Amino acid sequence: MAEVNRGSDAPLPNDHTPRGRGDHPLRIHIVVFDGVEELDVFGSLEVFGATAAMGLPVDFRLVAVGRPGPVRARFGTRIDVPDSWNPSEADVIVVPGGGFRLKKSPGIWAEIKDGQLPRLLREATRNERLTLYGVCTGVVLLHEAGVVGNRPCTTHIGARAHLRDQGADVRDARVVDDGNLVSAGGVSAGIDGALHLMEREFDSETTRKVERYLEFERRGTVLVTSE
Repeated sequence: MAEVNRGSDAPLPNDHTPRGRGDHPLRIHIVVFDGVEELDVFGSLEVFGATAAMGLPVDFRLVAVGRPGPVRARFGTRIDVPDSWNPSEADVIVVPGGGFRLKKSPGIWAEIKDGQLPRLLREATRNERLTLYGVCTGVVLLHEAGVVGNRPCTTHIGARAHLRDQGADVRDARVVDDGNLVSAGGVSAGIDGALHLMEREFDSETTRKVERYLEFERRGTVLVTSE
């Protein structure tokens, strides 16, 4: 287990071998739904997009469960989702949060009640080479789907007590990397988590270039629990 303080320039421990993907780029699917938190989605998307723009093999897309079409995010932003979700076509699935304290409104609780997204997430974990990345209270959704269990994770500070009560091993870190399960706190921490993923998959220098482009400074602790 290693802790990396992102307030320094210390590099991430170089003990991760990028997954073999044959002749295709790293395929990242960001799952969106009504009530999703805007920054959970677009903070990560900006990182992936900037990494791709710098020449790295990253294919990122917004996907929806069921038919593609418009989604209304937490603060009213309309998102036109171009693709239906096929988990078998992804290497990384990003699960954002939204609506944790609004249980009768669109958001994670509506998705949990509907059941389709949790079922697909659960089925997707049969692929051992898949990485699930939970952002903010998207980690609550992942836990309700049965894919977190007692594994180390983090989430929005306002949801940590809830997850602990449900049996999750919640750590007080900005990002927790447990191998094929990566989680980030709320809400801007999704940017930190996405940068960590790109650093893990590619290299530190590229990630520093993305940081400079975004004018974003990582902070807090990245807790790496996987060997």
